[in-house]
Amino acid sequence: MTTLLHLSASPRGEASHSLAIAQGFVESFEQAAPEASIDHWNLWDGSLPAFGPDGAGAKMRVFAGDEPEGAEEIAWHRARLAFERFAAADLYLFSLPMWNSGVPYIAKQFIDVVSQPGWVFDFDGETGYSGLLEGKRAAVVYTSAVYGEGRPPAFGADFQQPFFEGWLRWAGIDEIDSIEFRPNLAIADAEPGRLAAHAEARRLGAEFGRDARSAAA
Repeated sequence: MTTLLHLSASPRGEASHSLAIAQGFVESFEQAAPEASIDHWNLWDGSLPAFGPDGAGAKMRVFAGDEPEGAEEIAWHRARLAFERFAAADLYLFSLPMWNSGVPYIAKQFIDVVSQPGWVFDFDGETGYSGLLEGKRAAVVYTSAVYGEGRPPAFGADFQQPFFEGWLRWAGIDEIDSIEFRPNLAIADAEPGRLAAHAEARRLGAEFGRDARSAAA
């Protein structure tokens, strides 16, 4: 059975534009692939573990070919559980608002927790990194209330989409679809952009669903 994992990085609930757009994607996916499984992961729900000194120590031990022990072993196990939930999915949907030109810190925490050697990547001293999540597909909903392509620098810069898609490709996920809603809410009529983003989300959700149904046939 194909599994779609939706990871939400917005804490705003029903007020979130990124979450509302993602919901349209999910609804279309469900209609196109009713037998598929859908897992919703609100990254703010408290299930994402911290990755501080113990986690970093465990990572360095693993890099050195050793086994984590004590508190480091516990931190490594918690990170592993988060990774397993992530890796169990075949398809991904991320709803990702822009915070201070980048991603919300909870999204960076997620990346730092799951991006471990032997899980998301391998490393060779001569050839460098290689991603281990090949064969998966991702859709990402990007929203921003001030920044937009072509606006002057005073309206911000985009360290959101390049960073996040760079991480996806580094992890081995090359098939990426993006949905953007970037109105200047201070002065612009946001409705045309909102409608376009919702329409694109529904279109992609149906496409992901058809692909899931074909894979299960």
